[in-house]
Amino acid sequence: MLDAAIALNRFGLGARPGDPLPSDPKAWLTSQFNRFQPRPQALATVPSRRAVVAQLGDYLDQARMDGRAKRRMQPASLPTGATAPQDKQVDPLKRYLRKAIRDDYVAMDGARLDSALVTDTPFAERLVHFWANHFAVSVDKLPVIGLAGLLEFEAIRPHLFSRFPDLLLAVEQHPAMLVYLDQAQSIGPNSRIGELAAMRGGKQRGINENLAREAMELHTLGVRTGYSQADVTEFARALTGWTVSGIARGPASRFIGGAPGDFTFADALHEPGARTIMGKTYAQQGEAQGRAILLDLAANPATARHIATKLARHFAGDDPPKPMVDRLASAYLSSRGDLPTIYRALIDSPEAWARQPLKFKTPWEWSVSALRAVGQTNIDPKIAAAMLKQLGQPTWQPGSPAGWDDIAASWAAPEALMLRVEVAQRLASKAPSSIDARALAQKILPGAVSDATRTAIARAESPQEGLALLLVSPEFVRR
Repeated sequence: MLDAAIALNRFGLGARPGDPLPSDPKAWLTSQFNRFQPRPQALATVPSRRAVVAQLGDYLDQARMDGRAKRRMQPASLPTGATAPQDKQVDPLKRYLRKAIRDDYVAMDGARLDSALVTDTPFAERLVHFWANHFAVSVDKLPVIGLAGLLEFEAIRPHLFSRFPDLLLAVEQHPAMLVYLDQAQSIGPNSRIGELAAMRGGKQRGINENLAREAMELHTLGVRTGYSQADVTEFARALTGWTVSGIARGPASRFIGGAPGDFTFADALHEPGARTIMGKTYAQQGEAQGRAILLDLAANPATARHIATKLARHFAGDDPPKPMVDRLASAYLSSRGDLPTIYRALIDSPEAWARQPLKFKTPWEWSVSALRAVGQTNIDPKIAAAMLKQLGQPTWQPGSPAGWDDIAASWAAPEALMLRVEVAQRLASKAPSSIDARALAQKILPGAVSDATRTAIARAESPQEGLALLLVSPEFVRR
């Protein structure tokens, strides 16, 4: 019975009242490989990439026009102590576009949560969330707001059970990542566009190293694992030309083809020449150069260990057990990054089936499991977004490419726990009064509820209070 609870809560997203206990927990987990739906019904109504990029392009056009207008209105000089007049009016189109882009975000956030609430493949959904945090983008950068959800829906979900190199390429070439890490603006100084800008005496944007750095440091090899700053710079040169259709403006736009929102390789932006990275020379031309480097990074043993460590930390504790890390890294290398092979090694690892809780739930994990526990199958997207913001983990907004922390110290502060108590009380007050928290505890945490928790629930003054106590019990806030 306890293994079933572990499968439901540690590997899954939390049990629902009507879920049968898996008689063979490991088989139940592996069966989800074939049952997972990359495009579930909950995602059917989210805005399309074409619509999002069209809005984004209009917004960027408006922002550039506003910038030029403000520069023209700046007086050549002002008397000492004087300030330029401030225009407090927000352009109606700009205001509309801000709202439209944010509405896209709220719709995608709600769809993500609805999918998590109703899925019958919760282990697979957890893996989606794991990879979305591994390949993190953050919507605090305005142009990313409408694109962040699409990265998860279009790049991660379809490649969840493929190979890591395929997943890596899909993510690095997605418009959300290219825009977030400023790769779409990267221009080789010796490219056609770079030379054209130099001849005209215009301001050169030059090479941007963000994508190259994060691809090595966060997405593949890990921090300080055998590469140098020179390698990052060379990789950035190889990636010039990787951009997005429908966003670029100015002279470069006429060299960028494709439908709005598509990944495009623009040869006119690419820095010519061979690149040498970590002792290997890449003489490929065009897009193939950056692709070859990425594939070599994916095959590197340091990448295998980096991915293995993060998976072990996520499923087996903040201090990943070394034997488990070794096992997962070996599965990665022997299968050449085949993700189902790695997931099977994870499921077969005894460290992940320890009897005691191994992880403190993040706000996202706790919110999903709490809503599933009370039988909720959907939630108003604006309420969901506000709840996750209150709890300190707004969706797709970790604030940096490193993603959200996956350790208890980041989430278990007393103030954070009090916020969960407040949310638990709200959820319990809206749940059916017929819910018996004592009976529910046995259904969603079979064999895992302590005597102290059972006693506290039994002494509750109302069914709602008993339910709230269950949702913030030590057994429920951990997995």
